[in-house]
Amino acid sequence: MSAIDFSDPATIALLTEALTAAGVDGLEISRPGGQLRIVVAGKGGSRISSTGATSRAPGLAPGSASAVVKAPMAGRFCVEHPAASAVPQDLPRSVSDADIVGFVGVGHILLPLRAGRSGVLTRLLAEPGALVSFGDPLFEIELQS
Repeated sequence: MSAIDFSDPATIALLTEALTAAGVDGLEISRPGGQLRIVVAGKGGSRISSTGATSRAPGLAPGSASAVVKAPMAGRFCVEHPAASAVPQDLPRSVSDADIVGFVGVGHILLPLRAGRSGVLTRLLAEPGALVSFGDPLFEIELQS
């Protein structure tokens, strides 16, 4: 039996649709270096989240740390919501742990990316519109002490 390729956007879309059609509440997949969680919600649609490690970024002062927001699944990376006509926000900028800092899209499904940590969003690590895979780094957040 071959392993499922979780970096393929078509596989993630098919899996999400199958969970929804089957009435399953969600699915959690753990791999070294990350975790993928698909939660099928009633009216709110599907929600996907991931966890990752916090590490000290090169070039930061001793005692300071940064966190990397990683792609929870494969798809197209968007910094702004595609339907929004808002002016993009410049970096660096302050964010709270609940702030939406971008999106990953698969077909018609658009999944928000939460900062997950309070701090300063300092760097964009992927190009807007790029095809990203599970676990790819997208943003760097300098953590508040």
